[in-house]
Amino acid sequence: MNQYLSQLHPYPFEKLAQLKAGITAPKDKTPIALSIGEPKHATPDIIQQALFDNMRTLGKYPTTKGIPELRNSISQWIERRFQAEVNPETQVLPVNGTREALFAFAQCVIDSRKPALVLMPNPFYQIYEGAALLAGAQPYYLNTVEENSYLPDFDAISVETWQQCQLLYICSPGNPTGAVMNQATHEQLIHLALKYDFIIASDECYSEIYADEANPPQGLLQTAQAMGHTDFKNCVVFHSLSKRSNAPGLRSGFVAGDADIMAKFFQYRTYHGCAMPVPTQYASIAAWNDEAHVLHNRDLYREKFAAVTKILAEVCEVKQPEASFYLWFKTSINEQDFAQQLFAQENITVLPGSFLSREMNGVNPGKNHVRMALVATTEECVEAAQRIKNFINHLS
Repeated sequence: MNQYLSQLHPYPFEKLAQLKAGITAPKDKTPIALSIGEPKHATPDIIQQALFDNMRTLGKYPTTKGIPELRNSISQWIERRFQAEVNPETQVLPVNGTREALFAFAQCVIDSRKPALVLMPNPFYQIYEGAALLAGAQPYYLNTVEENSYLPDFDAISVETWQQCQLLYICSPGNPTGAVMNQATHEQLIHLALKYDFIIASDECYSEIYADEANPPQGLLQTAQAMGHTDFKNCVVFHSLSKRSNAPGLRSGFVAGDADIMAKFFQYRTYHGCAMPVPTQYASIAAWNDEAHVLHNRDLYREKFAAVTKILAEVCEVKQPEASFYLWFKTSINEQDFAQQLFAQENITVLPGSFLSREMNGVNPGKNHVRMALVATTEECVEAAQRIKNFINHLS
């Protein structure tokens, strides 16, 4: 067995199931799950139709690199959205969802023959940690706390830490906080990556869900292009259709950036055996080529955030994040007690923040927070907000 398997932590939803075990929620209240970031909006018809229209291609083995039409559509989308020019032949690879790619990437790029640190935000998407551990590296957690706008304090990281860093995961917009990194922070990280020779893996899966239509989140390749860093050395981004296009079951995304790194990742993936089915590729082309459904999607989330925050503001301090579909909600009591009691009294499931974080430097940044995913319908989200308001009133 892989010697590192024993180091893996239970997944957050395993912990959540244990927290709820033995509790009978009130049967007169419909269950509402705000715990899982699975979009519930309808998958656009254009995606479903493209998938259906190309089912005949199931008779072909897909290639790891994907069909040229898909890589072209992705590179054109990157240019439209981020004003960054990527070569579809050498700087783009389709992947079966970014979860798989974020994990596989560490297995490819980490050199475990020497001490290796993988830096990541804390709280974090647990794939980063598992990927680091199974690659034989040591996770290094960067606390994201309210005092720093829920972003890592990169200035506080020692030279020794940067010297041992081989891979830095960043997540902007953040999961679970919704915090967005600006261009100056990206520039700082690119300079550091070149100085200390580590790779930046920028998880940008939530980049297309944001509050201000005039101020979309900055992308890492966008910053690199603006700096004149046009070969994107040591920069790699990860994007997905799961959130942008409400297609989590399509398992479709892409990785793009540094051509040298992408060549090695392509080599790894040819052995990994993870080529995207051809019908999925055609459905993905339809998705990347269309923005109308994405605009509509953002409108739906804005509607829900406005309604939910208005209700909750009557009983607590709550603020809509810059981006993503999560509320990183501060609790007045222990976050696990909050989640357990909310389920017991109101049949609503939220995720304790401590299930998404680790203690670092004596601080667990997930403490006294819960993550709420506003993925259900507006009506369900409003109903959930009313019940949470009632629950908080009883706590008071």
